[in-house]
Amino acid sequence: MIASVTVEAPAKLNLYLHVKGRRDDGYHVLDSLVCFLNVGDRLTLEKAEAYSLHTTGPFGAALAETPARQNLVTRAIYAVAGRLGVAPHVAVTLQKNLPVASGIGGGSSDAAAAMRGFLQLWEKHIPQAELNKIATTLGADVPACLHPRPLYFGGIGDEIAEAPA
Repeated sequence: MIASVTVEAPAKLNLYLHVKGRRDDGYHVLDSLVCFLNVGDRLTLEKAEAYSLHTTGPFGAALAETPARQNLVTRAIYAVAGRLGVAPHVAVTLQKNLPVASGIGGGSSDAAAAMRGFLQLWEKHIPQAELNKIATTLGADVPACLHPRPLYFGGIGDEIAEAPA
């Protein structure tokens, strides 16, 4: 039985990003090539009696004032737990090494890492296509961050293809 997991949330670098238009629902249609760096945030998830989120690191204080329910990590955990039909009883420590709102996908990568970590911790599986759909509800970058390797992505972030490494 797994008691805790640690997952990396690497910074995302857009090598190019084209906004190709806007849909009627307000989402932008994107075309992008991204890669992930060897720097980023780190999440540790431990089984607990209830959900909690604790932030540390050089940029952790910047998230302390964000209500927990608005934090992408919290939203990701609750979305995956809801899909699995389990309670989100996990204590999350987010070591925030990336600057907040800096354009390098920190929040999106944190959300994706939280999703991966929660599934690992509870030893559960959600089919990739369904996991991508859940990720898309959290943000356009989150599905790409589920697969931290060179990728093309398009649509509203829901069209993903591997790029040459």
